[in-house]
Amino acid sequence: MGHKKLIRFEAIKSFSNVLQYPEGMKGKWHEFFGNSNPITLELACGKGEYTVSLARQYPERNFIGVDLKGNRIWAGAKKTLEEGLKNAAFLRTQIERITDYFDTNEVSEIWITFPDPQLRLSRAKKRLTHPRFLRLYEKILCKDGVIHLKTDSPDLYNFTQLVTTLYKLEVVEIYSDVYAQPGIHPDLKIKTYYESLDIAGSSKVHYIKFRTSENLPLEKDDQLKQLLGESVIEGR
Repeated sequence: MGHKKLIRFEAIKSFSNVLQYPEGMKGKWHEFFGNSNPITLELACGKGEYTVSLARQYPERNFIGVDLKGNRIWAGAKKTLEEGLKNAAFLRTQIERITDYFDTNEVSEIWITFPDPQLRLSRAKKRLTHPRFLRLYEKILCKDGVIHLKTDSPDLYNFTQLVTTLYKLEVVEIYSDVYAQPGIHPDLKIKTYYESLDIAGSSKVHYIKFRTSENLPLEKDDQLKQLLGESVIEGR
């Protein structure tokens, strides 16, 4: 591990707005923030650009960036401390364990911004909009809670559309090319470090806002796997 990473890992231990694998936080986040304002999560937050920017724009709401990489969290956490943003915090843990830290109806919104698209078919279950993860989100989202996906990966965008169609999920808003839309919402103008890299090389940013539902049928998972296999064979 590089020297800079070690310094940052050590630094976040003293940050009051960073919790690393905390115990007893489930159902207690409103106590942590000292208010009953709605909570929004940014999953795989990286440097936390969305967490920080949304916290600035909406002081009447609380925001939590979630990521496993402490050296990345350091950047957003440091910025919120410097700016005195009391409505932003960071949680270091695996997203697979999200239900260990949040209770039923404790979260209002989830943002997934430029995550690893996990392009290999064998890693499809690691995509953050896979039903495996949606079942976790459903357990912590309040009624009518929404999920936002913003990505430059056409593969992840198309996969998410496939999931919403197959499992009959409500799509609230969808753009195949965000910046081609007139008068887009200010939330969609926030740019992350990974967006600036244009890793996918697609020159487009995709967005889909949707709601998950209770008890996503497990039998659909095999159908999803089959459809993904067919798309690879046919080169779609």
